[in-house]
Amino acid sequence: MADKRNGWYKTAYNAPLRAFLQEREPYCVSACARIMKRNWLLDDMWTFHERGAISALFFHSQRSLFPIFNRNENIPFPLFMEQFLKKTVIHASQGLSVDVEILQNFIACFGIRPQQIIDYDLMTLEGMPAIPSAVQPSLILRRPLAEDMDRLYRLQAAYEQEEVLPHGVDFNPAACRQILEHIVAHEKIIIACIGSRVVGKINTTATSFSRYQIGGVFVHPDYRQQGIASYMAAVFTRLLREEGKDITLFVKKRNAIARAVYERIGFRVLDDYRINYY
Repeated sequence: MADKRNGWYKTAYNAPLRAFLQEREPYCVSACARIMKRNWLLDDMWTFHERGAISALFFHSQRSLFPIFNRNENIPFPLFMEQFLKKTVIHASQGLSVDVEILQNFIACFGIRPQQIIDYDLMTLEGMPAIPSAVQPSLILRRPLAEDMDRLYRLQAAYEQEEVLPHGVDFNPAACRQILEHIVAHEKIIIACIGSRVVGKINTTATSFSRYQIGGVFVHPDYRQQGIASYMAAVFTRLLREEGKDITLFVKKRNAIARAVYERIGFRVLDDYRINYY
């Protein structure tokens, strides 16, 4: 690696790349998780080298772009990028706001412009969360069972339609159920129940070297303003922290209520995060 000249190189996963990612891990958990589970038949990754060391990374996976540019607005883009953009369908780009904007400005030169831009607060929890005391006494938090799946699906569908789907994208029930089945099978998840009703959910969305990223936090509208989200998030993150991993999440900047929930249990804002949808 040390003898490479300055410039962009198509890259395999190796020790220098791992070190580069670990140094920046709190800011790019989604990208780290995708790279750790990469499919080299479908994914593309390039690193930019300066003075024999990696200083930037560009990763493409499942129609999403992940720029890790270290806030370098003067980074030279590779000559192959025009051909790459001509043959590649792009659904989204995500990362630190400054890096996504650098990429956004560059690919706009080729007529590719986002249809929707969503800005988030990137938040982190590195200690034990505070557990709120005020919560429904009949509330039970647990892992979902097979008999919960239909009720949980309805909650997941409401979450996707309220929080996830970009403007102009129709809700796909089959895709929603497939996503839910993947979460239950491969992620950590707990549900909040009152009697037989599933009233809330929270799950991990990515796992990197030393961090979990959480998301999918949703409480049924009939049960909001009762402390369920705070209690559910605090209990869930405590379980994750007991495994020795720090926690990352990103929350829409316009969602002051959600941000207050996370701040109440110990999260702090780390940086600005952005997702562009094309």
